[in-house]
Amino acid sequence: MKKYCIIDVYEMEVIKMGFPKDFLWGGAVAANQCEGAYLEDGKGLCVPDMLLGGDVNTPRTFLPKTDPTAFYPSHEAIDFYHHYKEDIAMFAEMGWNVFRLSINWGRIFPNGDDEEPNEAGLAFYDKVFDECHKHGMEPLVTLCHYEIPWNIVTKYNGFSDRRVIDLFVKYATTCFERYKDKVKYWLTFNEINIACMGEGGIGNLYGLGMMEPEDVQADHRIPLTELKSNNQKMFEALHNEFVASALTVKAGHKINPNFMIGNMIAHTTVYPLTPNPKDVLAAFDEDNFKNNFCGDVQVRGEYPSYMWRYFKEHGIDTSFISDEDKKILKEGTVDFYTFSYYQSNCITVDKDAQMTQGNMTVGAKNPYLEASDWGWQIDPDGLRYTLKLLNGRYPHTPLMIVENGLGAFDKVEEDGSIHDDYRIAYLRPHIAAMKEAIEDGVPLIGYTTWGPIDLVSAGTGQYAKRYGFIYVNRHDDGTGDFSRSRKDSFYWYKKVIESNGEDLD
Repeated sequence: MKKYCIIDVYEMEVIKMGFPKDFLWGGAVAANQCEGAYLEDGKGLCVPDMLLGGDVNTPRTFLPKTDPTAFYPSHEAIDFYHHYKEDIAMFAEMGWNVFRLSINWGRIFPNGDDEEPNEAGLAFYDKVFDECHKHGMEPLVTLCHYEIPWNIVTKYNGFSDRRVIDLFVKYATTCFERYKDKVKYWLTFNEINIACMGEGGIGNLYGLGMMEPEDVQADHRIPLTELKSNNQKMFEALHNEFVASALTVKAGHKINPNFMIGNMIAHTTVYPLTPNPKDVLAAFDEDNFKNNFCGDVQVRGEYPSYMWRYFKEHGIDTSFISDEDKKILKEGTVDFYTFSYYQSNCITVDKDAQMTQGNMTVGAKNPYLEASDWGWQIDPDGLRYTLKLLNGRYPHTPLMIVENGLGAFDKVEEDGSIHDDYRIAYLRPHIAAMKEAIEDGVPLIGYTTWGPIDLVSAGTGQYAKRYGFIYVNRHDDGTGDFSRSRKDSFYWYKKVIESNGEDLD
C-alpha cells in the first residue's frame, strides 16, 4: 500500500477542487440601467430617472424637474422591459444558471409609500422570473439597486427618516410573499457602503435617497459632484438602512426559511503606496471605513470598535443607535456576503502623489498596473487577495462576486462583428484568480459579471461605456434601434461556463 505524505494528499485535493459542480455562473444588471419603460404600467419616478448623462470627464447632472427636451438615459435604457424574453434566451445560450437583477421599488410601490402595491409591476417580474426558470436560471434579486422612489426623496429625505424603514420592509415583504416560490437568492441594498466612498452627495442620493432641500428645490441643473451632504444625517440614514436590511432578513426567513438573503458591498481593494508605516496605517483605515464597516454590521451584527472612535473624533452624535436597534442588527445578519470588484487603489499620505480615477473612488496610481479608458486600475491578483481577506474576516460565510467587468469602447465592424479581445483579456485572469482562491479554501459560491449586456453606466450615464457580451444598438445621443448582437466575448464566456471555468483560452 502506498503511503501518502501530507503534501501528496494536499496536492491531490487541489487538483480535484477547481470550481464546484454547483457553482453559480451568470451576469448582473440593475433595473434602472436596463429596463426603460420608466412610467409604463403604473411605475413611479425613481432617483435615476432624474439624472442626465455625462462622460469620463463630465459628471452626471441632476435635474430637479423633468424636462421634456432633455435626454434621460434611464427613461428608455436598453428597453429590457420589452426585450426580456430575447435577452434571457441569449443569457441561457451562454449557459447561465443564475441571473442577478433588481426589482424597481417604484414599479411595485410607485410613490414608495402607497397603501397597495401596483399589480402590473408585480406581474412584470412574475413573467421575468418565469422566463428565467424556463431556461434553468435562478434569479438573484436585489431589492434596492439605487431605485429609491423619487417621492421618498422629496417627502422623507430618503432613509434619513425612520418611517422609511417600515416602508422598505413593507416593499420587501410584498416581494418575498409574491415570489417566495420563484426566487431563492436575495440581496437587500446594492453597494450599501456607497455613502462611505467619499463622494458626498452622489453616494447620499444613490444609496440613501437623501438630498438637501436646497438642491431638491433648485431650478437649474446640478452636477452630482456638487450635491450637498451632511455627515450626521448620512450616518443616521445609513443606520436606518442597516436596520431595514436586518428586519428584511428576519421577515424573509419567516416567509421562506430556505431563502438565502445577502448584502452587497462595493469593494475597492486598497494597498499602501509605499512601505512607509503612515501609508500602511492610512490604507488600513481606508479599508476599514470604506470596505469593512458596512460588511461588519451586516455579517457580524454590530458596529465595529473602530467606528465608535471615528464617530467620537468626527463629532457624530450616536444617540440614533438604540439598544433595540442593536438587538435587531444582531438578529438580522445576512446569510452570505456579496460584493463588486473592478479595481484596486493605492493609499498614501503623500499629497503630491499621482492620482487615478475609478468608480466612486479615487486613489494613488499603482505603477505596476494598467488602467482602463476610464482610469480603473486592472488588478486580477487583487481579487484573489480580496477573497482571502474576506474569508479570514468572515469565516464560514459564503462569498459571491456579483459585479466584475470592463467598461470599454466597442467597434462594430462592417460585417457586424465585434472583436472585444480586451474584455476577454480582463475577465480571463480574474476568473483564474477566483479558481486560485477556491483552491486556497475560500467558500466562493458564484460569479455574475457586470453588464453582460450593454446598459446605461451608473457612474457616467453613458451607453458608450460598454460592458456586455451582448451589444445593444443604443447610443449616447439617444439614437439606435435597440437591436442585440453577440460579441466575441459572448462565445468565450459560453465556453468558460461549459467547462466550469477550466477552459479560459
